[in-house]
Amino acid sequence: MPTGKKRSITAEDLYKIGTISDVRLSPNGTNVVYTVQRVDQKTEEKYANLWLVSTKTGNTLQFTSGDQNDTHPRWSPDGNRIAFLSNRGDKEKPPQIYLIPVDGGEARPLTTIEGTITEYVWSPDGRRVVCAVRKTDPEKVEAQKDEQKKKLGVVSRHYKRVFYKLDDYGYLPKERLHLWNVDARSGRAKQLTDHPVYDEQNPTWSLDGEWLAFMSNRSVNPDFDIDAVDLFVMPAAGGDIRKIETPTGGKSMPNFSPDGKWIAYYGMEGEGLWYKNNGLWVVPFDSSEPPRNLTEKYDLHVSPSTINDIGAPEMMPPTWSDDSHTLYFPVVHHGSTLLKSISLDGENLDTMIDEGGVVGSFSFDKEQKYIAYFYGQMDDPGQVYLLDKSSKKSRPLTKINRNLLRRMDLGDVETIWIKDPDGNDIQGWVLKPPGFDPARKYPSILEIHGGPLVQYGYLFMHEFYYLASQGYVVHFSNPRGGRGYGEEHAKAIWGAWGGADYEDLMAWTNFISRLPYIDSQRMGVTGGSYGGYMTLWIIGHTERFKAAVAQRSVSNIISMWGSSDYNWVFQQELEAGAPFEDLQKYWDMSPMKYMGSVKTPTLVIHSENDLRCPIEQGEQAFVALQRMGVDSEMVRFPDEFHGLSRSGRTDRRVVRLNHILRWFNKYLKE
Repeated sequence: MPTGKKRSITAEDLYKIGTISDVRLSPNGTNVVYTVQRVDQKTEEKYANLWLVSTKTGNTLQFTSGDQNDTHPRWSPDGNRIAFLSNRGDKEKPPQIYLIPVDGGEARPLTTIEGTITEYVWSPDGRRVVCAVRKTDPEKVEAQKDEQKKKLGVVSRHYKRVFYKLDDYGYLPKERLHLWNVDARSGRAKQLTDHPVYDEQNPTWSLDGEWLAFMSNRSVNPDFDIDAVDLFVMPAAGGDIRKIETPTGGKSMPNFSPDGKWIAYYGMEGEGLWYKNNGLWVVPFDSSEPPRNLTEKYDLHVSPSTINDIGAPEMMPPTWSDDSHTLYFPVVHHGSTLLKSISLDGENLDTMIDEGGVVGSFSFDKEQKYIAYFYGQMDDPGQVYLLDKSSKKSRPLTKINRNLLRRMDLGDVETIWIKDPDGNDIQGWVLKPPGFDPARKYPSILEIHGGPLVQYGYLFMHEFYYLASQGYVVHFSNPRGGRGYGEEHAKAIWGAWGGADYEDLMAWTNFISRLPYIDSQRMGVTGGSYGGYMTLWIIGHTERFKAAVAQRSVSNIISMWGSSDYNWVFQQELEAGAPFEDLQKYWDMSPMKYMGSVKTPTLVIHSENDLRCPIEQGEQAFVALQRMGVDSEMVRFPDEFHGLSRSGRTDRRVVRLNHILRWFNKYLKE
């Protein structure tokens, strides 16, 4: 039977793409619960509901419904209930924990805590839930009860700490994150920790239910000693807290071994050395031995993070085998996210899920025969997969977006490796437009990722496919300074932005320009965040590109010090003191220093509520371009944070894409 002609992807297809997250396998291995987010095009609201898929038949069932956000589903240990976070009770307040029977029935609220629940974990016996909660400030609670005060809004904000705002959240409450214990039947909640300065995060239970482990920075001034994160344990019912000695460095996601003898966690060793690999560590619960980094000798970075514009892969805690001899964890490698395992002695490293895609959330059944996991690929935003652990054979359980995408011609993607000027191997990709004709000469667009300590890879990028659908060859690579290629690759630009990264990007551009189907006179460049920084850096150092789009960029590192939500911390990545101690280094690494040389027509795109790279960074670049007489425009998006291109309001995402296309069409086509 003949099939219809395939169409190209559109900007408006963002309204139609559903995104999967929070994949969790039931204890008996028969069902997987997961979250699907959708967009209501009429209201521009985003909603999420829970779905179930059978591991036997692949049949899917929408488990919750309604225009609210049901997220973070977690099976009770006996598999009879699912807990989840939802704002269904009051959309003006933070979501609460709800419980719903698996065999049918209405969801009921478990918690009524005045605050934001950031994470929660069932106790092994299913009788309790431990939560990390940031209570709502008392004055805000009072204001919510008074209609006139609600109408007037915030009168003032008063802070005594430098970390008082967070991108994608806004201005933080004065209350800190603390641990709460909740009775899973009555909902009675007991606050376990309370301190005006310290936060407690990543709580986890020992298998006997007697102990909690968590991470906390309890230094004299945590805001200026950010790497002093330590591992602590305390009785689950509350009581004295014991610190377990670990090396200085960022740490996260502790997890007790089933036999109770060990705690595994992720961490880096050193102060202000973000380029170092995130490692998998173990330490005895009784502190009888020093901690050991099991992955150090393998030069692996433990993380699922691969850049995309649909949804971030979820970071999962290290997962123990039942016999406490093996650990499972994610690793970024050459554009993929792998699922690895390693023995407790660090000797038997194995790959459970290999290259070719990106693993996100994963979980075992009770007998550890199967692993359910999120898996995204270059041409697929993500599905639920099931892995038979003994055979290592996988199969997809869901087909979300398949009916939409199978009607599209996305173009072909080719993986390419080149040598950089210093002889290092650099990986990149070339996306050819639908209906590609090798006899033609095409305009091209170089995309540069943010971070810089991340990677591009085998995960769906709507933006790339959209630009390719308009007749562009879209190409992207992982220059030095990013992840997935070893610690030295990541370290190469530490304290030297605009050095090895610039060399690699230009070497990649030179390679692309020589391809027979590329018009070397019609090349454009764009990127966001650190990619926006590099876009501005490039046009300040070369006229190679005929047009540029600088998005949510860094232009002046001097003025960004203290104004970003990361405020002073960027100086660690620069290997510098504060600007008043090391002004010249800040200026030398700021694109603003070189704006006097720019001739490339440039569009500046920035979100007005960007707290990571504040709007003044884009404003400075735009004013400098105008002052130099360079053809330039600025597009600003109100009410949007740094992540507009990934999580912003969909109509604004569509408008953003059309502005990018308009600008490149003007200079690379017309």
